Amino acid sequence: MVGMTRLSIGFLFVWRQDRCPNRERQMNAAATPPGRKTGRRIALVGTMLLALGVGAAGWAWRDANSSRPQAVPPVPVSVSAASIENVPIYVSGLGTVQAYNTVTVTSRVDGELNKILFNEGQDVKRGDLLVVIDPRTFQATLDQAKAKTQQDQAALDNARLMLSRFSQLVTRGYSTQEQYDTQKSTVEQLEATVAQDNAAVSNAATQLSYTQIKSPIDGRTGIRQVDIGNIVHANATNIVVITQLQPIYVVATLAEGDLQSVLDALRAGSVEAIAMSRDGTEQLDIGTLTLVNNQINPNNGTVELKATFPNKKEKLWPGQFVVLKVRTNVMSDTVVVPSGALQRGPNGFFVYVIGSDERAEMRPVTVGPIGGGRAVIAKGIAAGERVVTAGQYRLAPGLRVTATETRSTVSLAPARQASSAAAGQKG
Repeated sequence: MVGMTRLSIGFLFVWRQDRCPNRERQMNAAATPPGRKTGRRIALVGTMLLALGVGAAGWAWRDANSSRPQAVPPVPVSVSAASIENVPIYVSGLGTVQAYNTVTVTSRVDGELNKILFNEGQDVKRGDLLVVIDPRTFQATLDQAKAKTQQDQAALDNARLMLSRFSQLVTRGYSTQEQYDTQKSTVEQLEATVAQDNAAVSNAATQLSYTQIKSPIDGRTGIRQVDIGNIVHANATNIVVITQLQPIYVVATLAEGDLQSVLDALRAGSVEAIAMSRDGTEQLDIGTLTLVNNQINPNNGTVELKATFPNKKEKLWPGQFVVLKVRTNVMSDTVVVPSGALQRGPNGFFVYVIGSDERAEMRPVTVGPIGGGRAVIAKGIAAGERVVTAGQYRLAPGLRVTATETRSTVSLAPARQASSAAAGQKG
């Protein structure tokens, strides 16, 4: 390009010298001897030839450099080695947390609410006193029943004494058998009366005990629904709801296609269950599958599962939506890579493998369960091979790379069932 520019300048100079005469040039030409004019023309022609040669050389140099292949710099990527692991297989379904026990505390007698001895949201133990209803009326009824019992007991004691005397008189012939039988009947009647009085005392004592309402379970109180001074009515006034949070249940629905694998796992022994947050990013608790419902819902083809969790950290709350994962099997000694290494092409999944020559190789793979940031490779990758986990968008087969080794910090979380991964490949 430089040579062509100089050549153009030379031609322009000559053209201006020969084609654009003016008065001054004409006067100079008339005064200039013929020999000097010839020498000037020779100088101009030499300048033109020099410019032409320089331009041709520059053009040839440019063509030679443009035909030389340019070196492609190595592509920076992150790689991770495929590993051998035991992979648990889980099936999952959306579930709801349910309290282990729920009790609505109500009064069993009518009366004025005198005392409230709990705070809203307080943890209570079984037998803790919660509220007190005015006990005076019930105490009076109990005292009256006790007094009536004492009265009838005294009459019974006297009747038994009289019966003993009649027994002696009949033996000696001083009393008739009829008098003895009448007294015996009187004793029996009084015994029945005393027994009735004792029952009345027990009933009155029970009614009095109902004025002190105690917690029937270990749990946590909710919002108080009645205040001090209100009249509560038997089996009509709710005072507070207590829920037992430790342990706690999760009830979830599972597709009927996964039912057989769950039943097989139950026959083999205890089945692990994991409660995950609804978005699947956080593991809330680990528990045990408790039961599988005894029928499938024909409307949607699902079956209910119930799992029990210790809930020590209280991450599970009644009414909360969670994902319940149930372990059905464990795949032993399988090849695992970070799920970020997987790429999808027109023929399915593939990964970029970095060989010892630090060049990228596109390798088709058969993928098993995927989950928790990890993927099982059923075919295509051997343990120890390095796969690209980041930077694939700049890669092509055969390109050199600058590899940065990364070690995955994601533990092998519950993976979906193999059928789910196969469905993903088809998609």
